Amino acid sequence: MEYYIETALAAGHIRPSTSPAAAGFFFVGKRDGGLRPCINYRGLNAITVRYPYPLPLVPAVLEQLGRARVFTKLDLRSVYNLVHIRKGDEWKTAFHTTRGHYEYCVMPFGLTNAPAVFQAFINKVFRDLLGKGVIAYIDDILVYSTSMEEHVRQFREVLTRLQRHHLYVKLE
Repeated sequence: MEYYIETALAAGHIRPSTSPAAAGFFFVGKRDGGLRPCINYRGLNAITVRYPYPLPLVPAVLEQLGRARVFTKLDLRSVYNLVHIRKGDEWKTAFHTTRGHYEYCVMPFGLTNAPAVFQAFINKVFRDLLGKGVIAYIDDILVYSTSMEEHVRQFREVLTRLQRHHLYVKLE
Protein backbone atom coordinates (compact mmCIF):
# COMPACT_ATOMS: atom_id res chain seq x y z
CA MET A 1 0.00 0.00 0.00
CA GLU A 2 2.82 2.37 0.86
CA TYR A 3 4.34 1.94 -2.61
CA TYR A 4 0.97 2.61 -4.30
CA ILE A 5 0.35 5.78 -2.27
CA GLU A 6 3.86 7.16 -2.82
CA THR A 7 3.75 6.41 -6.55
CA ALA A 8 0.26 7.92 -7.00
CA LEU A 9 1.25 11.04 -5.04
CA ALA A 10 4.42 11.50 -7.10
CA ALA A 11 2.46 11.09 -10.36
CA GLY A 12 -0.16 13.62 -9.28
CA HIS A 13 -2.95 11.04 -9.39
CA ILE A 14 -3.89 11.59 -5.74
CA ARG A 15 -3.30 14.26 -3.12
CA PRO A 16 -3.81 14.55 0.64
CA SER A 17 -7.43 15.30 1.48
CA THR A 18 -9.50 17.04 4.13
CA SER A 19 -12.75 15.71 2.65
CA PRO A 20 -15.53 14.68 5.04
CA ALA A 21 -16.05 11.64 2.80
CA ALA A 22 -13.96 8.49 3.03
CA ALA A 23 -14.33 5.26 1.08
CA GLY A 24 -12.60 2.04 2.08
CA PHE A 25 -9.36 1.13 0.31
CA PHE A 26 -7.96 -2.36 -0.29
CA PHE A 27 -6.20 -4.48 -2.92
CA VAL A 28 -7.46 -7.45 -4.94
CA GLY A 29 -5.37 -9.98 -6.83
CA LYS A 30 -5.01 -9.75 -10.60
CA ARG A 31 -4.75 -12.70 -12.99
CA ASP A 32 -1.08 -11.94 -13.59
CA GLY A 33 -0.34 -12.19 -9.87
CA GLY A 34 -0.16 -8.44 -9.29
CA LEU A 35 -2.45 -6.37 -7.10
CA ARG A 36 -5.14 -3.91 -8.16
CA PRO A 37 -6.17 -1.08 -5.82
CA CYS A 38 -9.89 -1.08 -5.08
CA ILE A 39 -11.93 1.59 -3.39
CA ASN A 40 -15.44 0.93 -2.17
CA TYR A 41 -17.37 3.70 -3.92
CA ARG A 42 -20.81 2.09 -3.42
CA GLY A 43 -22.08 5.08 -1.44
CA LEU A 44 -20.88 7.62 -4.01
CA ASN A 45 -22.07 5.49 -6.94
CA ALA A 46 -25.54 5.18 -5.39
CA ILE A 47 -26.08 8.95 -5.57
CA THR A 48 -24.23 9.62 -8.83
CA VAL A 49 -26.24 10.78 -11.84
CA ARG A 50 -25.48 8.25 -14.57
CA TYR A 51 -23.67 9.37 -17.73
CA PRO A 52 -25.64 7.59 -20.45
CA TYR A 53 -22.84 7.15 -23.00
CA PRO A 54 -23.30 3.66 -24.51
CA LEU A 55 -20.65 0.96 -24.56
CA PRO A 56 -20.38 -1.08 -27.78
CA LEU A 57 -22.67 -4.12 -27.96
CA VAL A 58 -20.98 -7.48 -28.61
CA PRO A 59 -23.30 -8.56 -31.48
CA ALA A 60 -22.70 -5.25 -33.27
CA VAL A 61 -18.95 -5.59 -32.76
CA LEU A 62 -18.91 -9.16 -34.12
CA GLU A 63 -20.92 -8.08 -37.16
CA GLN A 64 -18.25 -5.48 -38.01
CA LEU A 65 -15.58 -8.14 -38.37
CA GLY A 66 -17.19 -9.52 -41.55
CA ARG A 67 -14.49 -10.76 -43.91
CA ALA A 68 -11.51 -9.64 -41.83
CA ARG A 69 -8.50 -11.96 -41.90
CA VAL A 70 -5.79 -10.00 -40.07
CA PHE A 71 -6.23 -8.87 -36.45
CA THR A 72 -4.21 -7.00 -33.83
CA LYS A 73 -5.50 -6.51 -30.29
CA LEU A 74 -4.09 -3.74 -28.15
CA ASP A 75 -4.69 -3.33 -24.42
CA LEU A 76 -4.17 0.22 -23.21
CA ARG A 77 -2.33 0.91 -19.97
CA SER A 78 -3.60 3.06 -17.08
CA VAL A 79 -6.28 4.72 -19.18
CA TYR A 80 -8.36 6.19 -16.38
CA ASN A 81 -5.34 8.17 -15.15
CA LEU A 82 -5.67 10.33 -18.27
CA VAL A 83 -9.09 11.68 -17.32
CA HIS A 84 -9.02 14.40 -14.67
CA ILE A 85 -11.74 14.76 -12.05
CA ARG A 86 -13.71 17.97 -12.54
CA LYS A 87 -12.19 20.74 -10.42
CA GLY A 88 -14.07 20.97 -7.13
CA ASP A 89 -15.32 17.37 -7.24
CA GLU A 90 -12.09 15.68 -6.15
CA TRP A 91 -13.23 15.56 -2.50
CA LYS A 92 -15.95 13.07 -3.47
CA THR A 93 -13.30 10.48 -4.35
CA ALA A 94 -11.62 10.58 -0.93
CA PHE A 95 -10.42 7.34 0.62
CA HIS A 96 -8.73 6.43 3.87
CA THR A 97 -5.73 4.19 4.40
CA THR A 98 -3.42 3.47 7.30
CA ARG A 99 -1.11 6.04 5.64
CA GLY A 100 -3.67 8.84 5.66
CA HIS A 101 -6.63 10.43 3.91
CA TYR A 102 -6.35 11.07 0.15
CA GLU A 103 -8.48 12.06 -2.84
CA TYR A 104 -8.07 11.41 -6.54
CA CYS A 105 -7.17 14.09 -9.07
CA VAL A 106 -7.75 11.63 -11.92
CA MET A 107 -10.59 9.19 -12.51
CA PRO A 108 -10.14 6.14 -10.30
CA PHE A 109 -11.27 2.64 -11.16
CA GLY A 110 -14.62 1.91 -9.52
CA LEU A 111 -16.64 5.06 -10.19
CA THR A 112 -19.93 4.22 -11.87
CA ASN A 113 -19.39 6.62 -14.78
CA ALA A 114 -15.73 5.76 -15.40
CA PRO A 115 -16.33 3.26 -18.24
CA ALA A 116 -18.76 5.55 -20.08
CA VAL A 117 -16.53 8.61 -19.69
CA PHE A 118 -13.51 6.78 -21.04
CA GLN A 119 -15.53 5.17 -23.87
CA ALA A 120 -16.62 8.65 -24.97
CA PHE A 121 -12.97 9.76 -24.94
CA ILE A 122 -11.65 6.76 -26.89
CA ASN A 123 -14.48 7.03 -29.42
CA LYS A 124 -13.48 10.63 -30.03
CA VAL A 125 -9.87 9.55 -30.64
CA PHE A 126 -10.92 6.95 -33.24
CA ARG A 127 -14.24 8.43 -34.43
CA ASP A 128 -13.62 8.19 -38.19
CA LEU A 129 -12.01 4.72 -37.92
CA LEU A 130 -14.68 3.00 -35.81
CA GLY A 131 -16.39 0.27 -37.80
CA LYS A 132 -13.82 0.74 -40.58
CA GLY A 133 -11.02 -1.45 -39.32
CA VAL A 134 -11.04 -0.39 -35.67
CA ILE A 135 -13.15 -1.43 -32.69
CA ALA A 136 -12.64 0.33 -29.36
CA TYR A 137 -14.08 -1.10 -26.15
CA ILE A 138 -12.89 0.98 -23.20
CA ASP A 139 -9.17 0.10 -23.00
CA ASP A 140 -9.18 -2.65 -25.64
CA ILE A 141 -8.53 -1.73 -29.27
CA LEU A 142 -8.98 -4.24 -32.10
CA VAL A 143 -7.54 -3.43 -35.51
CA TYR A 144 -8.92 -5.71 -38.24
CA SER A 145 -8.35 -5.90 -41.99
CA THR A 146 -8.88 -8.09 -45.03
CA SER A 147 -5.23 -7.89 -46.15
CA MET A 148 -1.82 -7.40 -44.59
CA GLU A 149 -1.17 -4.22 -46.61
CA GLU A 150 -4.41 -2.66 -45.41
CA HIS A 151 -3.66 -3.81 -41.87
CA VAL A 152 -0.23 -2.17 -41.78
CA ARG A 153 -1.75 1.14 -42.94
CA GLN A 154 -4.58 0.99 -40.36
CA PHE A 155 -2.29 -0.14 -37.56
CA ARG A 156 0.10 2.76 -38.20
CA GLU A 157 -2.81 5.21 -38.06
CA VAL A 158 -3.97 3.70 -34.75
CA LEU A 159 -0.45 3.99 -33.28
CA THR A 160 -0.20 7.60 -34.46
CA ARG A 161 -3.44 8.49 -32.69
CA LEU A 162 -2.46 6.66 -29.53
CA GLN A 163 0.80 8.60 -29.44
CA ARG A 164 -0.94 11.92 -30.14
CA HIS A 165 -3.30 11.35 -27.18
CA HIS A 166 -0.60 9.98 -24.82
CA LEU A 167 -2.18 6.53 -24.72
CA TYR A 168 0.18 3.64 -24.07
CA VAL A 169 -0.13 -0.05 -24.87
CA LYS A 170 0.59 -2.78 -22.33
CA LEU A 171 3.43 -5.04 -23.39
CA GLU A 172 2.29 -8.59 -22.78
